[in-house]
Amino acid sequence: MTAPVPQLATRLRAEHIDELLLKCTGWAYSPDRGGTITREFLFADFRQAFGFMAQVALMAEKRNHHPEWSNLYNRVSITLTTHDVSGLSMKDIKFAQLADRTYALYDAQPA
Repeated sequence: MTAPVPQLATRLRAEHIDELLLKCTGWAYSPDRGGTITREFLFADFRQAFGFMAQVALMAEKRNHHPEWSNLYNRVSITLTTHDVSGLSMKDIKFAQLADRTYALYDAQPA
């Protein structure tokens, strides 16, 4: 039996990460810097990619949880980690799910 899932701003334990990532589409875990998750989103063009970034930026500001990201024409790469806990937290998982739901609104090409 696994331990209960921690609160939003608590660092995730290793046994939770794989299970929680099943709820996120296309995110890859890396142990770097205490733990990060990364996903690349592919869009039809720059306009869609930039629109996605604008929507995600508003969500990030509202939640005071800001991604590391980059954009190259129709690609947006997002890396999430919670600096306050030096690794992954439920904030990152919830944010990944929000990004996934936002991406689903676009007529995007599969990554």
